[in-house]
Amino acid sequence: MTGNDASRPVILVGGGARSGKSRFALARALDFGPRRVFVATAEALDLEMSERIARHREERRDMFETIEEPLALPRALDGGVGRADVVLVDCLTLWVSNLLVKGATPQQVTAAFDALEAAVRRRRAPLILVSNEVGLGLVPETPLGRIFRDRMGELHQRLSDCADELYAAVMGAVLRLHPGPVALIRHGAGALRPRS
Repeated sequence: MTGNDASRPVILVGGGARSGKSRFALARALDFGPRRVFVATAEALDLEMSERIARHREERRDMFETIEEPLALPRALDGGVGRADVVLVDCLTLWVSNLLVKGATPQQVTAAFDALEAAVRRRRAPLILVSNEVGLGLVPETPLGRIFRDRMGELHQRLSDCADELYAAVMGAVLRLHPGPVALIRHGAGALRPRS
């Protein structure tokens, strides 16, 4: 086990936008006990994002306690999750974006990554981390876009080294990449579909 404790696995779920990764992560979290914590990194900076956040809260209903933490994610993992049976972070992509947009220097981003990796390694509960794979498209036009893409790739490599389970969501399907062999996972495919 890379995460060093089979009873507290680190589960990394990645994929593109609207690929099914968050739905899979929510369903995977239901495999653990009833004390579930959802750490949200999104900020409601405009109406569309406010509506999106509200939809996601409704989807989780009362199955999760929610902690909103757009910047101090390592501190939230260390102190805010209490006696959780599982902690789900959605998503790392917004967390890194928040750091960069707030003007974090390269040294501050590296320090934040170090702190997150340390918090992941000393977790007290199973931990599910959701992130977008942003390195498969065109090279971003702006320097900030290229920095963001490169730093996300770095963070993914670091966290995959501590992950006990690694999943990639592609076109609505979820592939288990680790532990091998690679397999298509149908787990929870419709468990948390939005209410009609």
